[in-house]
Amino acid sequence: MITPQQIKNKAERKYISFLQDLVKNMPFSKLVIRGDKSYTKSSLSEFEREIQLIVSHSKEKKGFGYTVKFQRVKTKHLGIQDLPESIYFETEKDFLKFLGKEREVELFKANMEKIMNTFPELKEWVFKYPSRVIDYQSEWINILKVCQYFKQNPRPNLYIRELPINVHTKFVENLQGVIRDLLDVLIPESINAEEKQFEKRFNLKYAEPQIRFKVLDKEISEKCFSGVDDMAIPVSQFRTLDLPIGRVIVLENKTTFYTALTLPEMHKTIALFGSGFSVSNLKVIKWFSDKELIYWGDIDVQGFEILSQFRSYYPSAKSIFMDKKTFEKFFENDSGTPTNVFAKLNLTDEEQQLYDILKINNWRLEQEKIPFDYVNEYFKIRSIS
Repeated sequence: MITPQQIKNKAERKYISFLQDLVKNMPFSKLVIRGDKSYTKSSLSEFEREIQLIVSHSKEKKGFGYTVKFQRVKTKHLGIQDLPESIYFETEKDFLKFLGKEREVELFKANMEKIMNTFPELKEWVFKYPSRVIDYQSEWINILKVCQYFKQNPRPNLYIRELPINVHTKFVENLQGVIRDLLDVLIPESINAEEKQFEKRFNLKYAEPQIRFKVLDKEISEKCFSGVDDMAIPVSQFRTLDLPIGRVIVLENKTTFYTALTLPEMHKTIALFGSGFSVSNLKVIKWFSDKELIYWGDIDVQGFEILSQFRSYYPSAKSIFMDKKTFEKFFENDSGTPTNVFAKLNLTDEEQQLYDILKINNWRLEQEKIPFDYVNEYFKIRSIS
């Protein structure tokens, strides 16, 4: 026979539907709990225990909660007995007090009214996500302040903490998830739907990634940067540069980039720090399209995966110091990091062969292990410098 705990579990599963009925302004109707009403037929004492348990937690005994409707039946084994015919909550108060949700629903109703009075267009959102209204039950006054600001200023072009909204400085940052969902409904015509980052999606300023680069041509550094040859600037500024260069060397690791700072002068060349998989920051640099692009990363699976990523933006990119000869010359039996990548990579046949060897053996040769003299000699022989 169904137990009080099972009744509570079933009642809790009906709670969201109850909240949705409130959103639709539907009056409470008798809420029936269906379940196993079979009983022990072999023992009268066990049968009485089952009945006593279910009655002891009912409205009849507690003054609230579920009602058990009995039907007198002549049973085959236990004689005439009163058996549960139906179990139900007769009133909203019975249902909520049994679940301990009276205060929660009181706040839900108040917040629902605030939300829909301020923004009637959010009614469908409230209906679909009533539990989220409850999750932020103490925050709705300020959430609505934020939404009202964006409704009136859909393209603020300010940093989050600059927004002139009377809320805690970290409020928007801490509640980005729910605010994002609401603004998607409220200002769909003003958002950048393809952007996942909150600031980009809602036209806010954000801390841009910096591109660190070294100008290896002294004449260009004098002409374009007053002699400064090592600098870092935001991506948005880097993408607008118009430098008289013909070659870009992208270095995966910071240590190797520092090594590049001491490289000899190279005609019409810059070297920049790709910062591993952050090489994605370079995909928007349109002026790369007609430059000679050279990529130098670790000889490990991740190094080749980053090379493949970079080459997906710029198919003409070539690698240096990422070949079998270099690997065999300087490998020191270092272990790499396993990869879960199984997709086809943008690699040459030779690169792919080395990648497969590294993947099978979990080997790694870091850029830093290649002697600087060897690097300089390479540039000299191939007339890069």
